[in-house]
Amino acid sequence: MLPELLIKVILNQSCAVHINLSEHNFIMLKYSRFNIFSKIRDSENHFIVNLLSGNADILNKEDADKLKAINSGELLTDNTFAEELISKGYISEETEENKIYRTRYLDFLDSRSKDEIQLFFVTNYSCNFACTYCYQDQYNNPALELNNEVIDSFFSYIKKEFAGRNKYITVFGGEPLLNSPKQKSAIKYLLDKASDEKLEISFVTNGYSLEAYTEIFRNRSIREIQVTLDGTESVHDKRRFLKNGNGTFSVIIKGIDACLQNNITVNLRMVIDKENIDNLPDLASFAIEKGWTKSPYFKTQIGRNYELHHCQSSPDKLFSRVSLFEKIFELTKQYPHIQEFYKPAYSVAKFLSENGNLPDALFDSCPACKTEWAFDYTGQIYSCTATVGKADESLGSFYPLITLNKEKTDQWESRDVTAIPECRECNLQLACGGGCGSVAKNSNGSVCSPDCRPITELLELGFSEYFENGKAQNNINVHISDYQN
Repeated sequence: MLPELLIKVILNQSCAVHINLSEHNFIMLKYSRFNIFSKIRDSENHFIVNLLSGNADILNKEDADKLKAINSGELLTDNTFAEELISKGYISEETEENKIYRTRYLDFLDSRSKDEIQLFFVTNYSCNFACTYCYQDQYNNPALELNNEVIDSFFSYIKKEFAGRNKYITVFGGEPLLNSPKQKSAIKYLLDKASDEKLEISFVTNGYSLEAYTEIFRNRSIREIQVTLDGTESVHDKRRFLKNGNGTFSVIIKGIDACLQNNITVNLRMVIDKENIDNLPDLASFAIEKGWTKSPYFKTQIGRNYELHHCQSSPDKLFSRVSLFEKIFELTKQYPHIQEFYKPAYSVAKFLSENGNLPDALFDSCPACKTEWAFDYTGQIYSCTATVGKADESLGSFYPLITLNKEKTDQWESRDVTAIPECRECNLQLACGGGCGSVAKNSNGSVCSPDCRPITELLELGFSEYFENGKAQNNINVHISDYQN
């Protein structure tokens, strides 16, 4: 144990922490700039998370007060507590922390260069639905049709440009699974080409014609089918209806059942705003009663309805990121069965509870032009699904000519927390990753600007949801992994 250990924060010296090793020897340490520290929702306990050092702990009120005292410049003489803070990187020497940061960043870049790439392919921008919140409703739909020549050019391009990389294709729209002979023929040809290249395919669909495509999907390498249900029948049909006004719920249900019966993975997505949030418990009950949640081929996600390319007709119905998950948090307390249907991530809290450790530091949360690209049936190339179909966002073409705007792609490729000035000094950067580049560009006019995520508030909810509930820890020396669910 260090002799005569004293810790003091000197706020007017960049929060330097003085560790007195002896009468004449000092080591200059700092309260880590990557610490995320806050009070757990509905608890006297606090949490501290540091994605750089890979540590997280729950502190009781007494130890939380000690940590607050450090930030207030008070003297601390608790040797055990101080040693814990140092050993876990919550307090560290600045030069050493910067060295670790650089190493982790290089590791991140190296790992990402080997990550699987998701290649979106848009077969059309037309759709048989007239959803109340469609963000593509103002897109121009070029008077072109998907043909085998375009599909061949797409596969030729990705085979050359992404040679040696693990990759898969996600078919997107519009609505890619329109129930017409011509569309079915195109989808079948696309599946044949993917099979030849030994590539898996996913589909993002409204699900209305899913049952009609089940036979085509059988014995294919389908990774998953993403289908949207916005609630039980009465709620869903008011939001997601055909262009003739007819409801779609009952037909979608048949398609989901058909997929699960054929061992095709369904990723059920509920797009939420204030109009349908209170129907979440009922949709969860419906899925449970159907037996979907017991299937290994069934998973779920929540999508937040938000303004993407143009103003929503009813922006007052939209949640912020925090308010959405605050509402889900309260609903889950009232209706615990929701967790059988959907477990919120609450930033890294869910990962921590399920794995007993933190995920790797996130230097970049925007996959555009790195591990995600988008292509459409007109031969254009885009950065991601949020930009695909917007003429001014095109990066080039793969058909009939191959072109690529290097200046534009470089902007997307260079975007990470080290390139965004606002992120570089933010303590949340390694949990947030800078957010979505497309949203940032829409909001701020620049790809290299932040789309800030409410990490602290989400963790406050997540630690309450996944670690409290009678499991509160009483000392920082007790590791969170001892309390994983």
